[in-house]
Amino acid sequence: MPQPSDQDAPAALQAITLHKGRAALSQIAHRFARDAREAVDDGWGQGAEGEDEAFAQAAPQTQLEWEQCKTAFSRHDSPDLPFHLGLNPYRGCEHGCIYCYARPTHGYLGYSPGLDFETRLIAKGNMPEVLRAELSKPSHRAAPVMLGSVTDCYQPIERELGLTRRVIEVLAQARHPFSIVTKGSGVERDLDLLVPLARQRLVAVYITLTTLQPELARRLEPRAAAPHRRLRTVRTLAEAGVPVGVSLAPQIPFLNDDLEQVLAAAHAAGARQAFYAVLRLPWEVAPLFEAWLRQHYPDRAQRVLERVRDLHGISEAQREQGKVYSSQFGQRMKGQGAWADMLGQRFALACRKLGLNRERVQLDRSLYHHSLLSGQQSLF
Repeated sequence: MPQPSDQDAPAALQAITLHKGRAALSQIAHRFARDAREAVDDGWGQGAEGEDEAFAQAAPQTQLEWEQCKTAFSRHDSPDLPFHLGLNPYRGCEHGCIYCYARPTHGYLGYSPGLDFETRLIAKGNMPEVLRAELSKPSHRAAPVMLGSVTDCYQPIERELGLTRRVIEVLAQARHPFSIVTKGSGVERDLDLLVPLARQRLVAVYITLTTLQPELARRLEPRAAAPHRRLRTVRTLAEAGVPVGVSLAPQIPFLNDDLEQVLAAAHAAGARQAFYAVLRLPWEVAPLFEAWLRQHYPDRAQRVLERVRDLHGISEAQREQGKVYSSQFGQRMKGQGAWADMLGQRFALACRKLGLNRERVQLDRSLYHHSLLSGQQSLF
């Protein structure tokens, strides 16, 4: 396995173990770690027959922690994205998508971007109150907000906590426009909030549909809704009158090669918007994804990695250093070169044939006013 470069994770992977319902194969050290830990045989590995297998198959349990956030919004200035404000009620994500570009953010907490990202979740318990305070400021200006930009706001713990729902209730009261991107069917629970907002052109929902292949989806995104279940969510939203689109991200060379079929199924279910992005492997995601790829698809692993390097314009010298990803604005989302061009052409042709993306979803910013949250209506 190539060693990560200065653009990737500096830490080595620990021993690989398959865990039911989890994508990451290890507790890779985060890039801020000062100490490296190594697995050592202490003699307990030779238990009774079947004992080792039971331990290997035991899935790490999900742990939940709470934190008090200082601000509700996350901000960025990337020219590659159509929004500059995000709302993320959680840190980490139990869906456990092995390719998730947000995994390295767990390093800021001192946790592993590997299994910790999937199992040690943080809920921002005061986010609805902080959001209410920020939207009540006269200085706030309505701008497109993405709910779930670095976590999935409808991951399994949302069923019990309802934190995302409380955030939407604040946005609804303020008449603030926002979009949602999710792989979770739990979004259907909040139709009572979303349908009236859709009538006011205040919300759009995007369902991430990486592939229609159940086995691949289960390995890539072990605790996300199954592909057929996500299509049912698309249909449910569309029939309720909520603008719905699909995200085909990420596109992974020689792995999820059913782009046209995904778009056709999404359109048949009622989606009218679609977008895609290529695989991105920043920091610790690179060795995590490579370990996963070599474990599940060893026959094509090297081929996939080389094509990903091509997509990101990695030079021969950089390849020798183990680099697989470039964060350069303008190419990190769509890639460059012949394969990127072919992928773009396939996507554009399929959308044109199906009638996707014919009209842009324009959310209404004019309905928001800070006084709507204070109980005092504006005199103007």
